[in-house]
Amino acid sequence: MRDFQKPGRSAVLASNGLCATSHPLAAKVALDVLQAGGNAADAAIAGAVLLGICEPQMTGIGGDCFVLLKPAGEERVIALNGSGPAPAGLSADALRARGLTAMPIHGIDAVTLPGAMDAFCRLSADWGRIGLAETLAPAIRYAEEGVPVAPRVAFDWGTDAAVLQGEARRHFLLNGKVPEVGQIFRAPGQAEVLRRVACEGRAGFYEGEVAEDMIASLNALGGPHTMDDLAGVRSFYTDPVAAPYKGAEVIEHPPNGQGATALLLLNILSHFDLPAMAPFGATRAHIEAEAAKLAYDARNRFLADPDHTARLAHMLAPETAARLAALINPRRASANPAALTEAVHKDTVYITVVDRDRMAVSLIYSIFWGFGAGLASTKFGINFQNRGAGFSLTQGHPNEAAGGKRPMHTIIPGMLAEGGHVTMPFGVMGGAYQPCGHARLVTNLRDYGMELQEAIDAPRGFTTPEGFTLERGYAPSVAAELADMGHTVREAEEPIGGAQAIVIHPSGVLEGGSDPRKDGCALGY
Repeated sequence: MRDFQKPGRSAVLASNGLCATSHPLAAKVALDVLQAGGNAADAAIAGAVLLGICEPQMTGIGGDCFVLLKPAGEERVIALNGSGPAPAGLSADALRARGLTAMPIHGIDAVTLPGAMDAFCRLSADWGRIGLAETLAPAIRYAEEGVPVAPRVAFDWGTDAAVLQGEARRHFLLNGKVPEVGQIFRAPGQAEVLRRVACEGRAGFYEGEVAEDMIASLNALGGPHTMDDLAGVRSFYTDPVAAPYKGAEVIEHPPNGQGATALLLLNILSHFDLPAMAPFGATRAHIEAEAAKLAYDARNRFLADPDHTARLAHMLAPETAARLAALINPRRASANPAALTEAVHKDTVYITVVDRDRMAVSLIYSIFWGFGAGLASTKFGINFQNRGAGFSLTQGHPNEAAGGKRPMHTIIPGMLAEGGHVTMPFGVMGGAYQPCGHARLVTNLRDYGMELQEAIDAPRGFTTPEGFTLERGYAPSVAAELADMGHTVREAEEPIGGAQAIVIHPSGVLEGGSDPRKDGCALGY
């Protein structure tokens, strides 16, 4: 139990339904949908689409999503891949001929097709209860009337706004300036798009005037994107990947997401006696960092579009983790892995909802870096994602850029199961940090017996090619000890990641935890 004399927040307990997400308006809307007769799928869509208005630097309808869903009355978990492919005209050879050795992070070359909207439409049709018109109504109203800019959103907006170009500056700045805390942000163009989707389904987005606006805008910026590319975008169902950890099963979304990286990381950590290490000491931080280097190296070699990922079974095999664990020196840092274009980005939103019938939804939704490619459509202000920056330009690599191919994604929804029952949908935002965030949350719970909110609040560190970044929650002595081990230690300039989770207790009580690093909360009824 937390010390009530110190700053902090309690977990939220409820019996009928609960939502945890990174913005309070989205949590409230999800709860409203549940109380009005919608289920967890309806509520998750309603909250997620609104997050694109509340946190437009993080996500939007020009982006992608991944979903894990446990149906009501069942314990199976279904994965829905809502990531869009590259346009048919994308060519790695052409990019290399221009002298590029890595995909550009921003600009037209990085823009892949938006897959989230098709996934939302499919999720609503297959698993929802109330239909798109009712589900999208709150986001339409808020996009039209506006939302006050929240403190963490304002902080990130100021950091990310420099990438905005052309029409994106008109749609995502207020009189040419970054909005301040409490200023009202409106997106009337997006409200109109959502109205059309509410009436016409996916055709309201992938065909007609909205599609023409997107494609004409992309073509004017030099993109090869076509109406046929957009019309061909389809989400699809797939099977999750999973691995045991300390009596639980960790369930992740398969490639092209990086959920397998979290599983490999946990498999490596299972070879170490974490409970014998201080939870916030240097030894645990070091072992996690070294395991992460190895897991991410495997990710960079193997993960790609599902049609091009050939060594997933090898990556998840117990013997692979055992061999990698044996490479870790418990007292000395190894060399940092090679830098990737996605290594430092942080921008994603996550929402989880459990309803009274115990349908559970774990949904993550992103435009990749802050404000994506920095570009937007002219009429409706749809911010284009830069997910193509996740491709490789190495010839023959499984993740080599190509037309019609999906890039490796960083966003991963998760679930935990015990005894054959799903017990916790969860997610940890933070770009490349996400597999580390999943492993950190799971080990906080399983190895250290922390309560949910305590496990979310706990300090974080993340090793990248630039160094081992530590949040201020770590004692200075820990940083000094890690430096003695050979780590290049840096103080985090901003919070690392943001977690949301709901525990489904055997008693039937729901317990929601929400990261104080974000503006959001857990709400239940």
